[in-house]
Amino acid sequence: MWRDVLLLMCMCSVATAGRSSRHRGHPFETYRQTRSKRETSRVETGNYKSGSPVLRRSPDMTKSPVTKSEQLLRIDDHDFTMRPGFGGPAIPVGVDVQVESLDTISEVDMDFTMTLYLRHYWKDERLSFPSTNNQSMTFDSRLVRKIWVPDMFFVHSKRSFIHDTTTDNVMLRVYPDGNVLYSLRITVTSMCNMDLSRFPLDTQTCSLEIESYDDLMLYWKKGNESLKTDDRISLSQFLIQKFHTTTKLAFYSSTGWYNRLYIHFTLRRHIFFFLLQTYFPATLMVMLSWVSFWIDRRAVPARVPLGITTVLTMSTIITGVNASMPRVSYIKAVDVYLWVSFVFVFLSVIEYAAVNYLTTVQERKERKLRDQLPCTCGISHPDPMMMNTSYSDIDVSATGNYSVPDNGNKPERTLTQLVFGDGRGRGPMKTSWGYMSMWIDTHAIDKYSRVIFPGAYTLFNIIYWSVYS
Repeated sequence: MWRDVLLLMCMCSVATAGRSSRHRGHPFETYRQTRSKRETSRVETGNYKSGSPVLRRSPDMTKSPVTKSEQLLRIDDHDFTMRPGFGGPAIPVGVDVQVESLDTISEVDMDFTMTLYLRHYWKDERLSFPSTNNQSMTFDSRLVRKIWVPDMFFVHSKRSFIHDTTTDNVMLRVYPDGNVLYSLRITVTSMCNMDLSRFPLDTQTCSLEIESYDDLMLYWKKGNESLKTDDRISLSQFLIQKFHTTTKLAFYSSTGWYNRLYIHFTLRRHIFFFLLQTYFPATLMVMLSWVSFWIDRRAVPARVPLGITTVLTMSTIITGVNASMPRVSYIKAVDVYLWVSFVFVFLSVIEYAAVNYLTTVQERKERKLRDQLPCTCGISHPDPMMMNTSYSDIDVSATGNYSVPDNGNKPERTLTQLVFGDGRGRGPMKTSWGYMSMWIDTHAIDKYSRVIFPGAYTLFNIIYWSVYS
């Protein structure tokens, strides 16, 4: 019996302990629930302090509602693989361009590289959406892939790409009435047919042409005002004179007529760089070749290396200029100047060759003449029938001075006239070589060259710069 009483008492004590533990946990749960309800009611009523753990943020009016853009624009309700109004008239698409930079102008490749913002304007009623404040919505490239956009391309383009750092440089802005603005940042390298016949005194006009494969009516949004340029655009070799736009029709035999938009820009080349690197060195080489006219004709080691050096230098200048130019089949303005300068340098070398040759011929004839003269040494009265030597009556001013110089060298000019008889007492008979006249003034060639060469080169420069500048 005592055993049953003890067992009953143990069971009662265990039941009492369980009830006490359940009562200890209940106040904690009640406190958490009560605090959460109090904070929620405080946020809803707006009665809260700045230091409270939960703050209510003011609504951001610049953000679109929570509704997804696809649901707002009803992207899934339309087929955007076709243009707006498919099957009807061509859709008008306005275009404007802002030129950010002109990167390079290459004469060798006949092209230019330009970075620009290309903007398209059109209306697609499928993208219209209800709006209470008539404000537009702006999207990035992720939505562009899901809707229709004009498929424009650059005619005669060699390379082009859309900038993608740090993300695709694409902007799409949709207005409630369905008007769309689509902007791209593009770098394009396009062909430019240059006429280098007046290089480097030339002016070039290049064009960037925009066209579409689709049935679109392209037009400049604001006429000439549709093209904007950055005032800081500058090039090392060119001065940008003007930008302007035009619109023309392009015809393809297989597909028909298409609108084509043109961006024309005119470039004038800076001449100062070429004056320093090409024209001045060539002119100095020509003037240096004239120094040989003041050097004695007998100084062969001085005059020959001077002429050869100027010829080789001119060849180097011509080679260096042509190395950076395309191999065109016509003559450029710089070629005319360099080759005429090369001819002047070459003629100065030929001039000394002529002077040296005539001097050698003169000395040879004088030596031969002295050997042929009969010796009259010790003869007081030579036979007049055997030899008759006379001097013709000529103007003294024409003969000049024929005195032998003090240094013992041969005179500059020799005038000798010999008349030989036949030795038979018939009187003097003039043979075919009876009159020998030698009058060679080698110094006169150098004297005339000192005037003719600079005068002719100066005349050439006057004509050249008046024609090409």
